[in-house]
Amino acid sequence: MKKVVIIGGGITGLAAAYTLGKKGQGQVDYLLIEREKRLGGKIATDKVDGFVIEGGPDCFLSEKPQVAQLSAELGIEEQLLPSHEASKGTYVFSGGRLHKLPEGLMLMVPTKILPFALSSLISWPGKIRMGMDLFIPPRQSDEDESLASFVTRRLGREALEKIAEPLIGGIHAGDPEKMSLKASFPRFLDMEKKYGSLIKAMLAARRHKAPVQYLANGKIEKTYFMSFKEGMGQLVEAVASKLDPAKIWLGQEVKGIKRQADGKYLVELADKEPVIADAIILATPANAAAELTAELDREISQLLQGIPFVSSATVSLAYRKGDVKQDLNSFGFVIPRVEGRKIMAATYSSTKWYGHRTPGEEYVLLRAFVGGPASQELVLLDDERMISMVRAELREIMGLTAEPVLTRVYRWVKGMPQYVLGHLERIKALEEKTAQYQGLQIVGGSYRGVGIGNCVGEGWNAAENILKQLS
Repeated sequence: MKKVVIIGGGITGLAAAYTLGKKGQGQVDYLLIEREKRLGGKIATDKVDGFVIEGGPDCFLSEKPQVAQLSAELGIEEQLLPSHEASKGTYVFSGGRLHKLPEGLMLMVPTKILPFALSSLISWPGKIRMGMDLFIPPRQSDEDESLASFVTRRLGREALEKIAEPLIGGIHAGDPEKMSLKASFPRFLDMEKKYGSLIKAMLAARRHKAPVQYLANGKIEKTYFMSFKEGMGQLVEAVASKLDPAKIWLGQEVKGIKRQADGKYLVELADKEPVIADAIILATPANAAAELTAELDREISQLLQGIPFVSSATVSLAYRKGDVKQDLNSFGFVIPRVEGRKIMAATYSSTKWYGHRTPGEEYVLLRAFVGGPASQELVLLDDERMISMVRAELREIMGLTAEPVLTRVYRWVKGMPQYVLGHLERIKALEEKTAQYQGLQIVGGSYRGVGIGNCVGEGWNAAENILKQLS
């Protein structure tokens, strides 16, 4: 049988291994190599004293169907968890206080006049400027545009700073001035081209809003944000349970990849003899992939190096509910960069996933986000100083003075890829160059989507492509 080596045990690599195991029986033999001593990559769920704590992503977007499809195949569809819609809502910290995002705000676009008019978040000049979107003609140029340029052009600077940057830019922990709109949010471009206005596009979407949908044979409501009852790690565990443990090497560092004269690949390891492979699925972040391909192909390595990364961290804090006097009846709050705070946002995890993140209703769980393009140095603080900093921020922002009963810090140093201007052109050049190598697939969240659904889809596609090439 042909030998396929998968480098990287995040959800992309796991999805690839699962597909090879399912569809390649008798044709290929896979080996998954992961540097860390656990699987999952940035999906990191810990269970401590009844708390379910997410170190990385706490959900996936239901509009991308790959995770739900995979869950059904794995038999864990009934473990899907919708967000607690009764407490749906987000606040924005601006001007020293928390403002609730007005009802009818879709992404960053107002679709209801009265709640938006009464909102204290945007000034009246800012509201009028956002309304001008109805009259501003679409941009004619097809050149790439930054998120900041697009939002400012259509909705104004205040909408960028108070809504788009913390809400939209925060998904990528990116700088809106550098983020590629085509790569990060092509939907906005499509809306402008089709309707000539974001407000008109969102009003049309409201008119054609689909009825409430359900998953797991109608048992589970499909909300925009979805997770699992035992955390996102439940997906990792379910995929891993379908794999052959003998074909998974944990705690093994790959030093590099070379191509032999016979066209096969030599995978060099730090602590084992090299592995010979007919095909490689490289499912690491682009910055790690750049190092691994340095000897294989300098141009591929340089293209991968051109994808920048930023650092971030999450800090989870659990409290006794009786010690918390603040209203936590929302999903949390975001903070515009112009406010100059030391955290980017906070999620009320025990509200967002009501009944499934704490050992009982007598506790609450919060999660703060640190770092991003403007504050990467904060990610390197030790645990004690970071927790102290986060507690000070929560005290000043929401008046939370209680002593936490549990804290956890997770750092992702250079862990978030940035889709900067020119990203799609770089990815096209990378794919064209990679296509010159039979049996080489470079995939993951660094390229065409950072979401878990995107990563699952990339893993599937990489495995399918390898099976076609080796058949």
